[in-house]
Amino acid sequence: MQFSDLLELVIAGNSLLKWLSAIGAALLVNLLIAVLKWVAINRLSAIARRTTTEIDDSLISVIRATHQGLLLFVTLLIGSRMLELPVRLDQVLKGAATIAFFAQVGLWGSAGLNFWLAGYRARTLQTDAAAATSLAALSFIGRVVLWALVLLLMLDNLGVDVTAMVAGLGVGGIAVALAVQNILGDLFASLSIVIDKPFVIGDFIIVDDYMGTVEHVGLKTTRVRSLGGEQLVFSNSDLLKARLRNYKRMRERRVVFKFGVLYETDDRRLEAIPLAVRQIIERQPNTRFDRAHFAGFGESSLDYEVVYWMLDPDYNLFMDTQQAINLDLLRQFRAEGIGFAYPTRTLYMAAPEPSATA
Repeated sequence: MQFSDLLELVIAGNSLLKWLSAIGAALLVNLLIAVLKWVAINRLSAIARRTTTEIDDSLISVIRATHQGLLLFVTLLIGSRMLELPVRLDQVLKGAATIAFFAQVGLWGSAGLNFWLAGYRARTLQTDAAAATSLAALSFIGRVVLWALVLLLMLDNLGVDVTAMVAGLGVGGIAVALAVQNILGDLFASLSIVIDKPFVIGDFIIVDDYMGTVEHVGLKTTRVRSLGGEQLVFSNSDLLKARLRNYKRMRERRVVFKFGVLYETDDRRLEAIPLAVRQIIERQPNTRFDRAHFAGFGESSLDYEVVYWMLDPDYNLFMDTQQAINLDLLRQFRAEGIGFAYPTRTLYMAAPEPSATA
């Protein structure tokens, strides 16, 4: 058989020459798209280096998401227009091309969404730690919505009755929701954390007997780095049910401390102690004196209670200030002859009464 006769060989109603021409046209279009993709990325990259706008960068990210394998199904459909195909085969090609096209649209949309979220994170994370908390949920919700729309459009173009399917999924969704209600509870708790913001990444929180810095807020769990170094993992739903203290939101720190002096201290010195304590506290930076009182009578001491505010909530600064106050109190009390009380007990020994017969 000569080569010309071979090209005239009929396969599925078309000559071999037509088949080769159709496949060649499909591959040529696919190659042309690949060349255009390469040229567009290089041109836009050169422009992006000279500009500060993010539009060109976003276009580069979207174009990079172009998948030649998916587009091959579309170009094969284009090449098949040169052929006379059986109805069944033509429907299969159209279905494959439709699926590939909408999958590619989903990839483009996902790339654009990722670029926007990354840019938003970079712009706001330094000034708003809540951005990182919100982005995890926004990213998940955005992907779900995007691919749900892509799936519905794809099925609609494939001839599926989307309305009936959505109604059926609604009924089935109730059963699924009952089966995974714990997971959904954590998911909605995550959304509640994002919206209400009881804490964000970087906050120091105390939950019951556990404390640490928030590292990550996920869709099901929140991870906290404790003071001991280990990682604590809380379920989001359990976390919202607990009584939580957020020390990162503290603007000022209220400090209450007590001390006692000896009962032998004279009245003049007892009256002078509150003023002396006030002067010591007011000498410290970042403090605001509130009160100092002779509060009561202890078992072995005359008790004083002092309250002041730290204008900076930093714990290390508070401890440094309290240490300085304590040292000043020790020095001044020693100079004034005032003694700090310590647990003591006095025993009175009574002499026995003389007996009547003595």
